[in-house]
Amino acid sequence: KAARTGLRVADLLEPERCRRRLAAALAEKNALLTQVHGEQPLSLEEQLECYMHLGEELRPFVGDTGAEVRDAYRAGKRILFEGAQGAMLDIDHGSYPYVTSSNTGSDGVCAGAGFPARWLNSVVGIAKAYCTRVGEGPFPSEDHGADGVKIREAGNEYGATTGRPRRCGWFDVLAMRYSLELNGADGWIMTNLDVLDSFDEIRVATAYEVGGTLHKQWPGAHVDLADVTVRMESAKGWKTDITAVRRYEDLPALTRQYVEWVEKLVGVPIVMLSVGPDRDQIIPRPGLERVLARSQAPR
Repeated sequence: KAARTGLRVADLLEPERCRRRLAAALAEKNALLTQVHGEQPLSLEEQLECYMHLGEELRPFVGDTGAEVRDAYRAGKRILFEGAQGAMLDIDHGSYPYVTSSNTGSDGVCAGAGFPARWLNSVVGIAKAYCTRVGEGPFPSEDHGADGVKIREAGNEYGATTGRPRRCGWFDVLAMRYSLELNGADGWIMTNLDVLDSFDEIRVATAYEVGGTLHKQWPGAHVDLADVTVRMESAKGWKTDITAVRRYEDLPALTRQYVEWVEKLVGVPIVMLSVGPDRDQIIPRPGLERVLARSQAPR
């Protein structure tokens, strides 16, 4: 996209335009294939035929989706946008270079869906009650010991496609506060709280120490996260199965204390909890009504 050489879905519906853009892209790719990898060049005609076939299959599903969404908004319909990756994987504001290739936050709605930022009525963050990471990159609160393994097994933290084990660790207040602030979140949902059911002690990263300096806010890009020493605080575990609980007041006192402690540390209200993988395993909290009302505010 940034190099202006990519094919777009709309190009597949226009043979001559597709030919021009495909020819430009192949000139670059064939140079790499022949001069760097010693392979045979790709045929423009063969590739064009393949893409034209794909275009015809996709044609019934292609349209101006940005216009459709904007029309729906003007018609007073409720619209829900869902992000696909974590805030710390954002190409601009994440743990660069260990990031994805797009903006993953609420600003990504504007770029990805063609939806004006000022039309967003409410933003809700979502985070697990602990931290995970896939692949390489800094992970200050990672637990390399038995607790990290225990979190992985209890939370089934394995890649859905590859089965690759995820790296696991404790909740990071600095990363969460930064992510919510970056996205302008009105509240957030803490998921997978039940994964912590069996722990005697639950740890939380509350500060970083870098070169003798204590950071209680997410450090700037000039700080190498591999060099930080994490300050941890602990809470007593509740040691009770909470997967059947549906009302906040029915949770064990220690669970409620943990949730309220984390909420205070982060500074943004937790409006819902999940205590299992099923759709009905959720617990509303005070503040949810306010967020929902905001999402239905007059336009």
